[in-house]
Amino acid sequence: MSQNETAEDRVLSGKAWEDFCDQLKAAGQVILRPEAPATALDRAEGWRYLTRLLRWGFEDNVEFFDPDFPQLYRNVHETVKFGADNPDNIYHNAVIRGDRDYIIRGKRGNAPYISFGTKANRYHIDGTMASTGEIEAHEMHFEPDGSFELVVSQERPANCRNWLPIAPDTTFMVARESFFQYEGREGSTFKLERIGGPSQPPPLTAEAIDRGLKGAAAFVRGSANTFVDWVEGFRAHPNQMPAQDQTRYIRGGGDPNIHYIHGYWELEPGQALVIDTQVPECAYWNFQLENYWMESMDYRFFPVWFNHETAKYNADGSVTFVISEEDVGSGNWLDTTGHRSGASLLRWVRAKNFPTPRCRVASISELKAKD
Repeated sequence: MSQNETAEDRVLSGKAWEDFCDQLKAAGQVILRPEAPATALDRAEGWRYLTRLLRWGFEDNVEFFDPDFPQLYRNVHETVKFGADNPDNIYHNAVIRGDRDYIIRGKRGNAPYISFGTKANRYHIDGTMASTGEIEAHEMHFEPDGSFELVVSQERPANCRNWLPIAPDTTFMVARESFFQYEGREGSTFKLERIGGPSQPPPLTAEAIDRGLKGAAAFVRGSANTFVDWVEGFRAHPNQMPAQDQTRYIRGGGDPNIHYIHGYWELEPGQALVIDTQVPECAYWNFQLENYWMESMDYRFFPVWFNHETAKYNADGSVTFVISEEDVGSGNWLDTTGHRSGASLLRWVRAKNFPTPRCRVASISELKAKD
């Protein structure tokens, strides 16, 4: 924007839209980064990934951006995937502000694990997505019918049973519901409102849509670049899942109650990656496959993840995962769904310790012969 150019000028002239389109076109260079896989499948998924990021970017920066009229909406789901999204989860996201007070009124579904968190986008300061408050269902009071109220504020009100802290620079909140079986899921209902806010939103302004278009385009490019950088880091240890410093994941907005072990797998035709691990005492665990863009594989139709209830255990209580293009008949098989490479993630939730998985590449024929 030139020094004398206003948002109204940009909207009236169409410059706001033209700049948005130019920024979106530039985001395509992430998919064409020289280190990214150049197969037709990976490239096609890359272009689709940008459209998915754009859908979320519009919702977060345009449709649901007003912190006086917040909405907990499903930002990540079966057709919008992001940053190793968890197939066991239903995610909700809302834009809020740290100088407001909010209340969530809801009714719990049948998810065994629920967490709420507030975050501050401090990327412009220190490159972090800092946690400013966390609460889990086991710390909350629910009425016999599952209904609850959760106050979101800087100061805890008197006689408040459920409170989620925020900081002056809090910018959004997230809700995660984890289910241990995919079928029969009943999500919670949430209604988020500002306490003491206006009753009606103002008309859309030129400033709001100009900012929203800029924000959506920046989100697409920034998110895509960030997770390609992450994957390239995992790729330095192919077909291994070494112990990892959690600082980066928590700084990036991860749940502080989860210990994350990321990996990168790369297989030739006829090969399988066999992963053995002990299982710690924990509230919940799961293991999943992702494509190069760190999107979970299509869990609606393929066996691409397991958790502590769906996995088969070995006699000693350990678990074995087999990543391959076909079922070898042993262990917990994860289908590569036509990919030759991709990422993976093992989560230990509220674990007492953090076992490091043992990994080896084997031939599919060898594994079938042993079955």
